[in-house]
Amino acid sequence: MSTPAPRPPKKRRLAVAVISDVHLGTYGCHAPELLRYLKSIKPKLLVLNGDIVDIWQFSKNYWPASHMRVVRYLAGLAAKGTRIYYLTGNHDELLRKFAGLKLGHFQLDNKLVLDLPHGRTWLFHGDVFDVSMRHARWLAKLGGKGYDLLILLNRLVNFGLQKLGRPKVALSKAVKNRVKSAVSLVSDFEQTAATIAADQGYRYVACGHIHQPEIKTLATPQGK
Repeated sequence: MSTPAPRPPKKRRLAVAVISDVHLGTYGCHAPELLRYLKSIKPKLLVLNGDIVDIWQFSKNYWPASHMRVVRYLAGLAAKGTRIYYLTGNHDELLRKFAGLKLGHFQLDNKLVLDLPHGRTWLFHGDVFDVSMRHARWLAKLGGKGYDLLILLNRLVNFGLQKLGRPKVALSKAVKNRVKSAVSLVSDFEQTAATIAADQGYRYVACGHIHQPEIKTLATPQGK
């Protein structure tokens, strides 16, 4: 008798899932890992919070099949009834002129406010608070290319470490953590977002952009 095929694991049901800074179209994108995560969840609402497709560094010479599989899976989710909001970021800012576009269960916008059971939640990418974005766009774009090269180098280093049986390292995180000005900018970014959110009557705010995943409670000058 043949052994029955194992049942696929149950998907985790979520009211809202938020993903940002995927950067499809770049070497640093972790498309296979993202697709694996998407297949493990069943959200009622999926928010793609900016920089999903990296238009800044987009090249027709680099668009792997794994990146296309992510796009197709997202399209499939929308076709099956999952509400998807695509919020624009700085690397896909060319899409901002199409804000408000709706295609079935898919909607493109620049920001989103959700009335959730735990409180009003404000979602946007967050690049509007980035000083380098506002005053030195060329420097930000140059930094984006440098970051992509660092990710590529990181992959080569981790490949060698894996062969030696050693744990992987995250060079980009190590570099950011060693630069005091970068740490200060992240702190300022978070405090600014929290203060504006509190002033607007929002209980939670979710941003992307700084590539520092973290959930924290922040006090504002008004004590909100």
